[in-house]
Amino acid sequence: MYIPMSAYMRVGIIHFMAYPVSKGEGPIAQTFQQLASDPFFEVIEVTQIKEDAVRKQVASMAEIAHVELTYGAQPRLLTNKLNINDLDETKRQAALKQLKEGIDEAYAMHAKAYAFLSGPYEEATKEASYQALVASTKELCAYAEAKGPMPISLEVFDYDVDKKSLIGPAPLAARFAKEIRKEFPFFGLLVDLSHIPLLHETIEESLEPVRHYITHAHMGNCVVKSPSLPGYGDLHPRFGFPGGENDTEELARYLSSLLSIGYLSTERRPVVSFEVKPFSDEDPALVIANAKRTLLRAWDLVCQRTF
Repeated sequence: MYIPMSAYMRVGIIHFMAYPVSKGEGPIAQTFQQLASDPFFEVIEVTQIKEDAVRKQVASMAEIAHVELTYGAQPRLLTNKLNINDLDETKRQAALKQLKEGIDEAYAMHAKAYAFLSGPYEEATKEASYQALVASTKELCAYAEAKGPMPISLEVFDYDVDKKSLIGPAPLAARFAKEIRKEFPFFGLLVDLSHIPLLHETIEESLEPVRHYITHAHMGNCVVKSPSLPGYGDLHPRFGFPGGENDTEELARYLSSLLSIGYLSTERRPVVSFEVKPFSDEDPALVIANAKRTLLRAWDLVCQRTF
């Protein structure tokens, strides 16, 4: 039996990955309009927009198009080489300042959720980095809570390939989310199909331990077989990219797992967003079309096997 995807989830897309605007500059309004005009997407994830006029324009377009905004603060840390769990207190505070400014932007644009990531660490001081991350996250959540209700998510990244983030392996991600949620029940984890092979975990190994803490999900691909391959690392190439890990079958398994653990739901209709990025001179429109076709076929497989 076929059941529409929209019954179980809201499909989104990350604007700043599909188009080269992650630094808050460039053709932001024009490219956002292209996504907002596409009824396939109910959610568009944005990041820092430096010009106030453009920020207001994007918020207005989102309202007119009846599309929801969420805010990804990951580029605010990555482009500035900041680490939220830095053991240097001055640098940790600089990272916190960036993230708080992102929260201000998110609220100003009426975004419905906010996400960030942990930073690099050294194995010898891993626990100290973990405690620094806990302190930073609690301060960030308290800052957001004072401004109004907005879910805050930490995105799970690789720990030894590309971003080399503390969070990280599923068991540690679960420990962290459990600790933060004791004080801030609106906190959760953002999981990403693109990052699962980079974490050296299966889909089930990556999702099952954190099933109670997932508040957001991404769909995408990666290349991890060899550093010599084009697209190696956390570059989010299109589905079916040569040497890549994820295509239709893997996406279907991911969606099936999200369904089985209760994340996909007819009651909540949570967000599941594409995180795909053109490689080299690829046309963004073709990469987005690839993602949509892959999802449609993957959902067909889920329906055939589940309902």
